[in-house]
Amino acid sequence: MARQPRQVFTRFALAAAIASVLPTGRGLAQERDRSKIPDKYKWNTADIYPSEEAWRAAKERLLAEIPKLKGFRGALGSSAGRLADALELLTQLNKELARAYVYASMLSDEDTRVSKHQGMQQEMVQVNAQLGGEAAFIEPEILKTDRATIDRFVASEARLKPFRLYLDDIQRRRPHTKTDAEEKLLATASVITTGPSSIYGVFSDADFPYPTVTLADGQKVKLDSSTFSVARMSANREDRQKVMSSFFGALGSYRGTFGATLNSQIQSDIFYARARDYPAALEAALDGPNIPKSVYTRLVDGVNKHLPTFHRYLKLRQKMMGVSELHYYDLYAPLVASVDVTYTPEEAEKHVLAALKPLGADYTSVLAKAFSERWIDLLPSEGKRSGAYSNGGAYDVHPFMLLNYNGKYTDVSTLAHELGHTMQSYYSNKQQPYATASYPIFVAEVASTFNEALLIDYMLKNIKDDATKLSLLGNYLEGIKSTVFRQTQFAEFEWRAHEIAEKGQPITGEVLDTLYADITKKYYGHDKGVAVVDDYIAHEWAFIPHFYRTYYVFQYATSFTASAALSEKVMAGDPEAIKRYLAFLGAGGSKYPIDLLKDAGVDMTTDEPLELTMKKMNRVMDEMEKLLAAKK
Repeated sequence: MARQPRQVFTRFALAAAIASVLPTGRGLAQERDRSKIPDKYKWNTADIYPSEEAWRAAKERLLAEIPKLKGFRGALGSSAGRLADALELLTQLNKELARAYVYASMLSDEDTRVSKHQGMQQEMVQVNAQLGGEAAFIEPEILKTDRATIDRFVASEARLKPFRLYLDDIQRRRPHTKTDAEEKLLATASVITTGPSSIYGVFSDADFPYPTVTLADGQKVKLDSSTFSVARMSANREDRQKVMSSFFGALGSYRGTFGATLNSQIQSDIFYARARDYPAALEAALDGPNIPKSVYTRLVDGVNKHLPTFHRYLKLRQKMMGVSELHYYDLYAPLVASVDVTYTPEEAEKHVLAALKPLGADYTSVLAKAFSERWIDLLPSEGKRSGAYSNGGAYDVHPFMLLNYNGKYTDVSTLAHELGHTMQSYYSNKQQPYATASYPIFVAEVASTFNEALLIDYMLKNIKDDATKLSLLGNYLEGIKSTVFRQTQFAEFEWRAHEIAEKGQPITGEVLDTLYADITKKYYGHDKGVAVVDDYIAHEWAFIPHFYRTYYVFQYATSFTASAALSEKVMAGDPEAIKRYLAFLGAGGSKYPIDLLKDAGVDMTTDEPLELTMKKMNRVMDEMEKLLAAKK
C-alpha cells in the first residue's frame, strides 16, 4: 500500500515455533464443529461491528469520504492548518479502513472455506488500493515544500506534532518517492501484488488435497496444517516419519504451483524495489522501518557462526531420545517421553497470569479482560486459519487473538506469546495517537518472546519433578531452535531466493527445493553427521506462509535475542528495567525501531543480543546435562 502514517494491516502471525500436540485425556480441541464450541472460547466480533450489515454501512461511509482527499491537492504547502487537515483526514480514513479490514479478515479466518467472507476481505483490499491511489499525491507534494517550511509548520501547529516522525521520514525517503502519477500507479498495483499471498492462503488452508495417513494405533488422520503440527510430535517414531514424509511429499507433488506463487511474490518485491530505485528487495524492505542492512546480514552471519551451539543441542536431543541417528522427523518429538502434561484453557490462563505478574497489576488486569471479554478465539475448528496471531488494528476497540489451542505446554507458551503482542497493541493504542500507535514489525516479536521467557521461568520455579523440568528446559531450547535458528534459516533462504531472481535467473519449485535443501542441510549438520535431512524436506518451504510477507521472518530471531536481553533484567527484579520495558510497550511507532529498543535497553546494531542468547542456551544445556547425570 502507499506509505501513510500508519500501516493498515497489522496482523502478527506466529512463527513456525508453534507446535501443537495430540490432546490426551481431557478432550481439548476434540470438537471441530465451530457451532458446538462454547462462546467463551470464541472471540466476539460484535465488539468491532454488531453485524455484517453494520460493517457494510461503515465501508460505504468510508468510500464516500475517500474522495475528500482530492480537495487538498496543491494546497499542502500553503499553510500549517491545511497540512494538518489533510493528515488528520488521511489518518481517520486509515483508522476506519483498518477497523473494517480487521473485521472482514477475522470472519474469513474463522472458516477459510466461506467465500462470502473471503469476498469481504477482498473488498477491503480494493478499498485500501483506492485510498492509496487517492492519497498518492501527499508525499510527493510534501516533498515539494522545503524542509524549513515543514519545520515551521510543525512548530506552529499543535495538530502536526503526532506527524513529526512521519514528516521527517518523508524527507529521509526522498530519493525513493516518485511523482504523483507514479505513486498513484504503485498504490493501485497493490490489488494485483497481493494476489500471491491470497492465492497461497486459500490453496493451502482450504483447497489443498492434504493426505490421510494411518497411524500405528489404526487411527486415520487427515494431515492439514493443524493436524500435521500435532501428528509430527508423536512419540511413535514410525508415525513421525510417515506423517512428515506424507505431508511434505504431498506438498512436493504441487511444487510447480507453490513455486509459481512464491515466484510471483518475489517478482512483486523486485518490481517495487526497482520502481523506487533500491538496489535490491532487501534494501527496500529494510528502508521502510530504517533498519540498517547490516542488522540482517549480521544476524545471518552470527547464527552461522553459532551453528556449533545448535549442533550441541541436536546431539543432546539425540542422546535424550536414545536414537542411533537423529532425523529431521525426530525434531518435534517430546524430549522426555514420560512427561505428558496437559493444561485446560483455564489452567493455561492461571499460569500465564501468574507468570506475568512481575509486570504489574495494571498489566495483569488487562490480561484478565482478554480472557473474560472474549478477545481470544482459542480452539481449532474445521476450516479455521492455521497457526496463531494477535491483531491490534481495531484501534478504538481492543486487540484480538486467534489460536489453535491443543492443551500442551507449547500451547500455553503460544498463548503467552500472543498475549505479548496483544498487550503491546493495547498499550500503544491507549498511549499513542493513531498516527504513531502502530509499532514497527521489527520490534513486534519482542513482547511476545519476552512473555515466553517469563512463563518458563515461572514454571521452572514451581515444578519440582526433574523429568518435567527437563521437558520445560527442552521446550526453551525448542524456542531458540524455532525462533532463532529456524527463522534465520528461513531468512537466509528468502534472501538467497531473491538474489537468484534479481540476477534474472528462474525461480521454480525445483530451484526452490534445491536451495532449501542445501541451506537446511547446512543448519542441521547433515554432512557432519549431526542430523539427517531426508530428501522430502526439500519441499518444506511450500509450508511456510511467512515467505509471502517480504523479509519478515528475520525479525522473529532479532526480537527473540532482544527480549532475551531485556527479560533477564526484569526477572532479576530491576525496577528500572521493568519501567523501561513498559514504556517500550506504550511507545508504539513514535521512534524508529532501533531507537525504541535502545531506549528499552538493548542495541540491535551490535552482536551482544545474539551472544547473550547463545550463552543462555549453553547454560540451559549445561543444566539439562546435570539433571540427566543425576538420573543415572
